[in-house]
Amino acid sequence: MKLHFSTGSTGSSSLVRWLRVSFACALLALVAACGARVDLMGSIPEDEANDVLSALLKADIPAEKIAGKEGMVGVRVDAAQVGRALEILRENGLPRERFAGMGQVFKKEGLISSPLEERARYIYALSQELSNTLSKIDGVLAARVHVVLPERGPAGETGVLSTSAVFIKHQEGYNLDVIQPQIRRLVTNSIPGLTADRVSVIFVSAQPRTNGVRAEAGAGAGSTVWGMAVPSSSAGTLGGVLWGLLAVAVLSLAALGFLLWRYVLPARKAAARGDGLARAA
Repeated sequence: MKLHFSTGSTGSSSLVRWLRVSFACALLALVAACGARVDLMGSIPEDEANDVLSALLKADIPAEKIAGKEGMVGVRVDAAQVGRALEILRENGLPRERFAGMGQVFKKEGLISSPLEERARYIYALSQELSNTLSKIDGVLAARVHVVLPERGPAGETGVLSTSAVFIKHQEGYNLDVIQPQIRRLVTNSIPGLTADRVSVIFVSAQPRTNGVRAEAGAGAGSTVWGMAVPSSSAGTLGGVLWGLLAVAVLSLAALGFLLWRYVLPARKAAARGDGLARAA
């Protein structure tokens, strides 16, 4: 089968347009493969976004902040780094949990609350305030404070004493046992009727994952393909895809040049000679 290209001006223009579109599509595919980025976090406070950005950059994951709505910001990373980025954030306890304060728990509402509801709100507010305070300690990933307040019994009857349990999950390498007395004293002085001997404190150290993304990253996190850090197991595949797209773009450019030289330029020269002869006649 033989391909025939029209040598007229209309045919050559259509051919040029078709080649340009094909070449542009190849370049767009190449650029998209090299620089695809996704929003990892969106609509978070700027100080929290700074913590996320710092953790990712320390792990050699390229990231950037983007403007959001109502003063909030987001964090954007390469699409190939999403899995590893989420793992890093999990290990660092990011984004931080948001706690409700006394003002939020006891905000004015139209309905009148019952004494039981007010008591439940008070216990919840105490727990939230203390958890928020403990989460500010260096190395703390998560903090929970469970509070039990004594029930009001009949006159002269001894009720259940106040108790509290504190759970703190911290980063590996932090020794929080040295400040356990201060934590116990903080909780004791924040809850009415509570004594230090009725406060239990539990510390749990975060353990890094040894499978999945973490293991893969540990086996070859230093592999780089066209400026992108990827696991070594994926470097060969990604490199092949990118080089293939580059080859398609180069071949498209070469084909465009050949077709312009072989068909379009002779047609335009012939048309120019015809116009010259017509004017001379």
